[in-house]
Amino acid sequence: MALPLNGIRVLDVTNVLAGPFCGFQLLLLGAEIIKIEHPEKGDLARSLGADLKANLNLMGASFVAVNAGKQSVTIDLKSPEGKQIFKQLAAISHVVLENFRPGVMNRLGLDWPVLTKVNPRLVYCAISGFGQDGPLAMQPAYDQVIQGMSGVMSVTGDKQSAPLRVGYPVCDTVGGLTAAMAICAALVEAQATGRGRMIDVSMLESTLASMGWVISNYLNAGVEPVPMGNENFTAAPSGTFRTADGLLNIAANENSQYEKLCGVIGRPELKTDVRFAQRGTRTQNRLTLNAEIGPELMKRGAGEWEQVLIAAGVPAGRVLSVPEILSHPHLAYRKFISAFEEPAGKQEVTRGGFLFSDREGAPSGPAPKLSEHTEAWLSKLGYDRREIHNLRQKHVI
Repeated sequence: MALPLNGIRVLDVTNVLAGPFCGFQLLLLGAEIIKIEHPEKGDLARSLGADLKANLNLMGASFVAVNAGKQSVTIDLKSPEGKQIFKQLAAISHVVLENFRPGVMNRLGLDWPVLTKVNPRLVYCAISGFGQDGPLAMQPAYDQVIQGMSGVMSVTGDKQSAPLRVGYPVCDTVGGLTAAMAICAALVEAQATGRGRMIDVSMLESTLASMGWVISNYLNAGVEPVPMGNENFTAAPSGTFRTADGLLNIAANENSQYEKLCGVIGRPELKTDVRFAQRGTRTQNRLTLNAEIGPELMKRGAGEWEQVLIAAGVPAGRVLSVPEILSHPHLAYRKFISAFEEPAGKQEVTRGGFLFSDREGAPSGPAPKLSEHTEAWLSKLGYDRREIHNLRQKHVI
């Protein structure tokens, strides 16, 4: 069976991460993604990543991560000919996805009011740091800026280290996921009504929306969130503990789980200790409780404790590094990573966090070379070889 978005064509006019991540999610759902890039250097992410040689070849690891399976078409959108080509592509597409600063597409004459006349069924999604309007709309926005302004950094780390940046671009990622979800909903509507719509995605608002419990505790209970390191603010003992040979996360959030934990570590008297007997008193006395549990956990290694606790019904898991989890046999069994052999070297990319019952939803090919598909798409639009040559000579493509 085909994937859910089979037959959907997306013009991905985005750079770096939030937009490309959104486009990659749509690709994993079956959409055809035409990545529109500048003719000279393309997406900035082509020059980003830990492999400097790959960066020079415009196939940086950062680009590969979220562009596998896409098609690269280069167009100078500032040129009259480039604008015309883009409108022709928009006429036969279902989605336009962009993450320019608000107003850029308007100045190019390629914004929603223009393109909806070209294609009334078109879904147009604009991702930006703060949304298309409002006092902050024109302020430059990068993931780290949004992490700081959203409050994410204020609750990350502990009293000594906070405010602390999350170790990956969480706001870009959440913004991309939010956009993909909204686009899918708008596509359903467009299929039913024949009308597209404009979607305004704010990375700031997407991030705040993802902080549900933290935000709700402040709005509805008046509790200002504070950084708690590896402790879970909703329960105790629920956090990261040292063992004889590594770190272990334990989430004994329910009374029954707590009682099982006490039995497994050989401290049954903690079950009835008035300081810890109830969920509420455990959270009030979490540091004291951790001091009671900690020495017992130092008697075995993290791997052994993980098995023993899970067998007893206590949620637990070792704290792993990125290389450790990527080499885990579970991910190999689930076919989470796809590998593509390319002349310039092997590309390895992850799929999305979902599986369909009949399909893996993995990218069908590697990340494209810059302008790899330009000529093919111009030919589909009716341009002959002479016209394509002239466009190339004028640096339109």
